[in-house]
Amino acid sequence: MHIAYSKQEQFIIEKVALAAKELGMPCYVIGGFVRDKILGRICKDIDIVCLGDGIQLAEETAKLCKPNPKVTVYKNFGTAQFNFEGLDIEFVGARKESYRAESRNPIVETGTFLEDQLRRDLTINALAISLNEEDYGQIVDACNGLKDIEDKILRTPLPPAQTFIDDPLRMMRTIRFATQLDYQIEEETLLAILENAERILIISKERITDELQKIMACKKPSIGFDLLFRTKILPFIFPKLAALAGAENIDGIGHKDNFYHTIQVVDNISLHTNNIWLRWAALLHDIGKPNTKKFEQGHGWTFHGHEWIGGKMIPGIFKDLKLPLHHEMKYVQKLVFLHHRPVSLTKENITDSALRRLLFDAGEEIDDLMTLCNADITSKNQTKVIKFRENFNLVQERMKEVEESDKIRNWQPPITGEIIMETFNLRPSKAVGDIKDAVREAILDGVIKNNYEEAFAYMLVKANELNIKPI
Repeated sequence: MHIAYSKQEQFIIEKVALAAKELGMPCYVIGGFVRDKILGRICKDIDIVCLGDGIQLAEETAKLCKPNPKVTVYKNFGTAQFNFEGLDIEFVGARKESYRAESRNPIVETGTFLEDQLRRDLTINALAISLNEEDYGQIVDACNGLKDIEDKILRTPLPPAQTFIDDPLRMMRTIRFATQLDYQIEEETLLAILENAERILIISKERITDELQKIMACKKPSIGFDLLFRTKILPFIFPKLAALAGAENIDGIGHKDNFYHTIQVVDNISLHTNNIWLRWAALLHDIGKPNTKKFEQGHGWTFHGHEWIGGKMIPGIFKDLKLPLHHEMKYVQKLVFLHHRPVSLTKENITDSALRRLLFDAGEEIDDLMTLCNADITSKNQTKVIKFRENFNLVQERMKEVEESDKIRNWQPPITGEIIMETFNLRPSKAVGDIKDAVREAILDGVIKNNYEEAFAYMLVKANELNIKPI
């Protein structure tokens, strides 16, 4: 099989081969780079494994590159890496690993190249390319990885239970690769994940979330979340999401399975955006439903206030998953708080006032909010979907008209707190806030127009009602 390299890849691989030859050290390209080259995917990481000192090989290779890249050495792990023209090159000596049951930290020993291949997570990641003179460029496939690529199957080089007990994160990596590549997980491998799901608890939250982020970035994230749920991993890593699953039925009245609805919404929104945080908003938009679910006689299932409860849950979820707690969290929380507002407008006569308020509250996020709400329209009944979309499109058209007319998005009322304090010789106080709020509400409700003259006159009226006189 011929592997086509870019100019930079060809250069660095030749330098590695030359350095290895000078050191008398057999070496190979291994892992994801080989897999992705075969699949025609872009890969910016090249892993080199050698029968010898990986740090020494990295330093000798760097000397052959101009300009010489800075080598970063990790002595505790026996690895080294450097970046050259956008490529990250990592070097390590061939090794074998053994594990204690209570830990995922391996006991690492020098091993043969075959032992190094067998310790890999999946057969498709155990493929290697020889950089040795006698068989330069040939693919080394001790685990039938090429056949598994052809069959679109994921399985482990060693018995799967041993592979996953050794390093439980490999269970999530397998699910992530199934999502990225749209491959099937081989039956014995899938069963081993199910049987060892609880062992994921010894993995750090940061590494778990890194895999979740990679699943979220896929073309169809639902594949990964469905597998996480079916293999029983999800309740251990994200119990609040798993709690959405299931549908109850009382008196012949049921509700949709909110977990499968949610991951469908994530798929829907992924067709329109690569914004990872907008995708997170889709994943979390109904997270408050388990805490608000109620059956009302004569009405059916309700989830009143789920958007408010869900929004309040976002900081805790982000903290637990070690996700960013600043702009990203606030962005997701805002969309969760607001996601029901556009939907509720489709069920009533749409007033300009309601649209102004939505535009004002959403601000810069209004377009993302509408994308989320559009993705939230799911039903097995296509007639209902068509009706919902017609109503939703009507809201969007009316919103466009109001925005063009009133310019409310990111709007600030013409009367500020400073103007109120100066006019009435007031210090910062509740009265100042009350007058300012009254002016803003009057403009949003259409009582007065959005201009300084009408706003100032209205300010005088409201202050007089509070027995406050201008100076």
